[in-house]
Amino acid sequence: MTVREALNSALDEEMSADPKVFLMGEEVGEYQGAYKISKGLLEKYGPERVCDTPITEAGFTGIGVGAAYYGLKPVVEFMTFNFAMQAMDHIINSAAKTNYMSAGQISVPIVFRGPNGAAAGVGAQHSQCYAAWYGSCPGLKVLAPYSSEDTRGLLKAAIRDPDPVIFLENELLYGESFPVSAEAVDSSFCLPIGKAKIEIEGKDVTITAFSKMVGYALKAAEILAKEGISAEVINLRSIRPLDRATINASVRKTNRLVTVEEGFPQHGVGAEICTSVIEESFEYLDAPVERIAGADVPMPYAANLERMALPQVEDVVRAAKRTCYRSV
Repeated sequence: MTVREALNSALDEEMSADPKVFLMGEEVGEYQGAYKISKGLLEKYGPERVCDTPITEAGFTGIGVGAAYYGLKPVVEFMTFNFAMQAMDHIINSAAKTNYMSAGQISVPIVFRGPNGAAAGVGAQHSQCYAAWYGSCPGLKVLAPYSSEDTRGLLKAAIRDPDPVIFLENELLYGESFPVSAEAVDSSFCLPIGKAKIEIEGKDVTITAFSKMVGYALKAAEILAKEGISAEVINLRSIRPLDRATINASVRKTNRLVTVEEGFPQHGVGAEICTSVIEESFEYLDAPVERIAGADVPMPYAANLERMALPQVEDVVRAAKRTCYRSV
């Protein structure tokens, strides 16, 4: 199943199961979605539940949050999360804080979803990763799936959740196919929010990653295995809440940590993971923590510079070797 099919089937099943769920965003209806995620949904559910919006994120996000206040369950699609900056006030001040500020009287069951992070050759304004931005905000849940099974199970969990969820997809993963279990195809399938997945077990070094970088971490683990280094790869799945227990348990076993992310290094997801490990498992570390992230620059447009600004598999391999004190 491709990630695109996983998103489409999860939306379809949740809209079918609950008439309060509706989808809104730019080109989600007549055009079948900018990335064809909502293919067939307008025909099946009609324009009241699959709503094409003008190009005005600040407007339609506010409408979505207001609908959630009244008990509907909007799924707001952003053509990219870079454009969600237009709607930051609605997401942070209205959606994330209202449950607390109303003393629990108003819940805000809304999902904000769309592609996050770098695509290919779209320049600095369309290539940013917002995982750390949203991950720092109390009141939000932040999910970043990798595989089709992740995507299907977590989108269903997000739609069913009573709180606002930021659902960070990756444009370059939409067309990728992944094997899915029989359980994942069932319409009742759902994954727990806040639980990481150990993709590969290992004993020498822990590598944490999310979204597209999980694939890079798995490729790095294959290369390392040929050189006698057994890497444990953790797919975070959830950025907030962060599964600190799984990460720390792994580091206590392997005694080494490499964090991988596409976003900027300063105040990043990796920085938070490193801090958690230093606070809870410092005495278990046998080497300094390694943090792999995007370059600390706005994303260049030129393809050769863009590649240099993003983490590559060889960066992860070198970092893991450094923690194991192997010559690089």
